[in-house]
Amino acid sequence: MKRRDLLSVPFPHPDTYEDADDEFYRRLPRAEDYADEDAFSESMNSWNTAYWDFDERKTAGSFVAKEHGCGFTTLLVITGPFAGTLWWDGRATSGVIIPLSLDHAGGARPVTFGEWLGRDSWDLLPPGWGRA
Repeated sequence: MKRRDLLSVPFPHPDTYEDADDEFYRRLPRAEDYADEDAFSESMNSWNTAYWDFDERKTAGSFVAKEHGCGFTTLLVITGPFAGTLWWDGRATSGVIIPLSLDHAGGARPVTFGEWLGRDSWDLLPPGWGRA
């Protein structure tokens, strides 16, 4: 469930948390570093809780405009410099959030709500991304 307290926080561009994401995974607990299963489990639970909060913040300032199934959604950004634009949340399989765009070859400016209306989000993804 989306945290309502994050709706007023500006939507972060995915480039702004890429390094922090990598750092989180470098700190992922490894079973061989713990004396017993209980200690590992406790560390893993703490890591999961911290990562869940971090991951929720990746969609701050947005809400789901369209659900596509299998964990894919189209996000409408409502706060920050990207307010009024739409982004693809593909974290379910690829771990990324990317802008939906009419021109991925030309810089991938995120589409506005008006540009998105009447279009299929799948058609606004980069070429070769998504549908097999």
